[in-house]
Amino acid sequence: MYKILTLNNISVAGLDRLPRDSYEVASEVTHPDAILLRSYKMHDMTVPETVKAIGRAGAGVNNIPVADMTAKGIPVFNAPGANANAVKELVMAGALIAARNLGQAWRFATGLSGEDAEITKQVEAGKKNFVGFELPGRTMGVIGLGAIGVKVANACRALGMKVTGYDPTITVQSAWKLASEVEQALSVDDLLSKSDFVTFHVPLTDATANTINAERIKLMKPGAVLLNFARNGIIDDTAVVEALDSGHLYAYVCDFPSILLKDHPRVITLPHLGASTKEAEDNCAIMVAEEVSDYLENGNITNAVNFPMINLPRNGGYRIAVVNSNVPNMVGQISSDLGEDGLNILDMLNKSRDDVAVTLLDVDKEPSQQLLDTLSSIQGVLSVRSLGSAKS
Repeated sequence: MYKILTLNNISVAGLDRLPRDSYEVASEVTHPDAILLRSYKMHDMTVPETVKAIGRAGAGVNNIPVADMTAKGIPVFNAPGANANAVKELVMAGALIAARNLGQAWRFATGLSGEDAEITKQVEAGKKNFVGFELPGRTMGVIGLGAIGVKVANACRALGMKVTGYDPTITVQSAWKLASEVEQALSVDDLLSKSDFVTFHVPLTDATANTINAERIKLMKPGAVLLNFARNGIIDDTAVVEALDSGHLYAYVCDFPSILLKDHPRVITLPHLGASTKEAEDNCAIMVAEEVSDYLENGNITNAVNFPMINLPRNGGYRIAVVNSNVPNMVGQISSDLGEDGLNILDMLNKSRDDVAVTLLDVDKEPSQQLLDTLSSIQGVLSVRSLGSAKS
């Protein structure tokens, strides 16, 4: 029986992927094998020594001490792309809100007073202040062409917009899905100089912090619109407000309210709604539950932000999963210890990523506890698990 600790409410659609005859899932569990969470901040949390995996039902993992988990041999799973459609729809809504001045018009309309005849008179006199513009023919600049960025780019093309994109690490899978008409920007600066709208779909890292600052705003077209539904901190809000006040930028729409932004007449701030749809919550929970269960039961790894992808089909025998530092001769030492214990390797797969390596081995006999202890004692080994036979 595996024990799963939930730190947030996780969609039932995801929890249903963890059969109750094999999993105990609760918000209060002692000695958990894994943790599932959404936005809970784990940085000040003491992670139980029994934890073997962490699953984030979403894309960003800033709320998880990933480096600490890596050092302990714990993979951190996420759900990239599961909320992509939800975020895409919000980005498109943001572009329309900005272009048609809907936020300002809404505030104007809710402030009207008097009888209906007087309200109608005020509407006719005031609507000229909210004249907007249409999207076809305008250029959307998309920074980050992962699952969300690709959907945004394609949706903008479908609306008749021109699209330029920048992502120096775009994957082959994303490139295949991207509309052929999307133009490649040579750099962030190149993209900014061409775009009427700019939207971000990158994680917050040292490299992406303050991507938009006062100097880069000077490169942007007069009257451009900024959209940020990625992470707070990618854009220097103070620099943006100054550009809005000077008239250089037209509007700023983001998912991260602050004292500086929330009452500005040219800013629309939303309460972090990017993935707040039932469909997105279900998709994220299902994906991460399946990832965590496959790791616990089979040692396979998909969508871990700190571990290599590895998948070894079960074709018989007993499985051993080893996580170790990515240093020379680890596989040799593991194989020697198995041989000395009289175990024959039926199948094996080794994958590495940065400082971590994972080895899955199917052997002909059930490994003894003494062998597992011997493997655990190898310098550089972070964790060793016996996962039972293929039929168990």
